[in-house]
Amino acid sequence: MSALDRYLYPRVDSARILTMILWPISIMMIFHRSVFMAINGARTDDFRPVYKAALDFFARNPVYGEDYSTVDPHYLYPPSGTLLMAPLAVIPPDEARWLFIGTSVLVLVLCAYLLSRMFGYAGNDWVFPALVLFFFSTETVANTLIFTNFNAFVLLGLIVFLMLLRSDPSIRGGDWWAGVVIGLTLSVKPVLAPLLLLPLLQLRWKVLVAAAGVPLLLNIAAWPMIVDSRSFLDRTLPYLMSTRDYYNSSITGNGIYFGVADWLILLLRIAFIVMAAFSLWFLYRYYAKENELLWLTTSSGVLLGTTFLVSSLGQGYYSMMLFPFLMSVFLPGSVLRNWPAWLGVYGCMTFDVYYFSEWEPFGRYLEYNKVPLGWSLLMVTAFCVLLFRWLDIRAAERDAPEDGVVDDEARTGAVAAKA
Repeated sequence: MSALDRYLYPRVDSARILTMILWPISIMMIFHRSVFMAINGARTDDFRPVYKAALDFFARNPVYGEDYSTVDPHYLYPPSGTLLMAPLAVIPPDEARWLFIGTSVLVLVLCAYLLSRMFGYAGNDWVFPALVLFFFSTETVANTLIFTNFNAFVLLGLIVFLMLLRSDPSIRGGDWWAGVVIGLTLSVKPVLAPLLLLPLLQLRWKVLVAAAGVPLLLNIAAWPMIVDSRSFLDRTLPYLMSTRDYYNSSITGNGIYFGVADWLILLLRIAFIVMAAFSLWFLYRYYAKENELLWLTTSSGVLLGTTFLVSSLGQGYYSMMLFPFLMSVFLPGSVLRNWPAWLGVYGCMTFDVYYFSEWEPFGRYLEYNKVPLGWSLLMVTAFCVLLFRWLDIRAAERDAPEDGVVDDEARTGAVAAKA
């Protein structure tokens, strides 16, 4: 290269080019989602009942007096969640909502940074802005901001929880802090409760004690401060345990809406539970010790995705809890290195709308089923990938010499090589 060419064609590496492309697009995506779409809001407003409950808490008025016969957003947080949300009432309603949106945006950007760091990428790498762009392009993040709910903080709790579970055991109080972090999220929304299976399998009792103790202590503290605390048990909890046929992407909720037979709903729920049980067994058997990050992220995705499908309530914006699972695609042995998995990701995270003016029933079916079909495809794909790996391992064991032994290390190596 001549001296003139060095000035005419300066060298810039590919990672630098990607970073320069991704950051301005990501920042504008954040600006549009948080300022224009979120502040404009929508018919669904999850923040209004939370703010009203905070006002009622301070005014010593009943908090759990919701009319559950309507399809409006209801206040469903337990007394512990009411206590944590109560400070919102000291700020005027509009400013409180804007502050909540702004804080959620900062938390989501922090989640993208922590997730990139958890997988070994530097903060100045292209992965960080790529994650930010991906986050804010999804329905789950967009509607979390537009509806203004607590999900961003739950995602932060999930990522910090997984990072603490992976931390060096010599770090003082690491298990206690992991339990405290997930316990704070459970105090407001029990979305992450299935993840307690992970420390249970590792016999890390400190995590479990702290995770149960934090919401218990907060509920004990909040109970006498709320004039109708008993109503949470008598009215709100039974409503939470029931299945509603609107804004519900679970198998049961979707099945009730479309008139699916009860026996088929039950069969589908059992099938996904069985698939999840096998997937979790295989992941723990072959990856828990050899590749803890892959085990934690994939197992968390299987646990949460299956819970969204088989529980009484699964809402589309819960899909952001699958972000750590999706990042596992960068790891050897990932179950997501195939196109069906990412078709499922599109289904449960796309912001595309499928309503059809020409063929309205067909469009309505696609729109209402894109999330449950996306979750289902993800869980089925994970199960099939792991099932085929297990069958390959069994075949290798049968073909081994009669006096040979295929030990755990060899099995794990075969699984990684297969991936």
